[in-house]
Amino acid sequence: MSISFTQSVTAFDAGQMAVVSQAVAMAEDLVSDHYKLSATQLRQLNYDVKTRADLAEHEIVADHFAQIVRYRAEKHNAVLITSAQDFYKVCIQDHSILACLKDHTEMALYPFLLYVICHELVHVVRFKRFQQQFHVPDELKCAEETRVHRITHEILSPRKIKGMGPVFAFYENWLTATEMS
Repeated sequence: MSISFTQSVTAFDAGQMAVVSQAVAMAEDLVSDHYKLSATQLRQLNYDVKTRADLAEHEIVADHFAQIVRYRAEKHNAVLITSAQDFYKVCIQDHSILACLKDHTEMALYPFLLYVICHELVHVVRFKRFQQQFHVPDELKCAEETRVHRITHEILSPRKIKGMGPVFAFYENWLTATEMS
């Protein structure tokens, strides 16, 4: 479900945007370390992370903290269809994150964003490495989400990140979900 531009949508303020930038930088470092990606390999993942201010209407959803939208980048006048590349836009849903933090006061913005962004970057890596298809039937989505939550926890749990405990508790059910595969 997308949110109409005429509806009141909460967006991150300038201070929160600084936290987003810190979380993106840390998430990129942690995910690239986990997957042993060089700086060049990280750039070749062909993604960007954007918040509400930079999202198109169809990229805004009401029921997720973030979503990935895949676009096809094709060279102008390309003869071969194989020259097209996927571009992944990680669309952070400011309104959903802020509403969740309002309801779960034990969680802080930075660790929650760090978890969400790491989670989405793990998806991007898995798509680019063909470990998971972008479009899958609904019955397979839960299993993939469980895998990605486990990988995200594996990436973040050895780190001493202030405030991560409540975030892990928030996502605990995903770690124990049964994978269907």
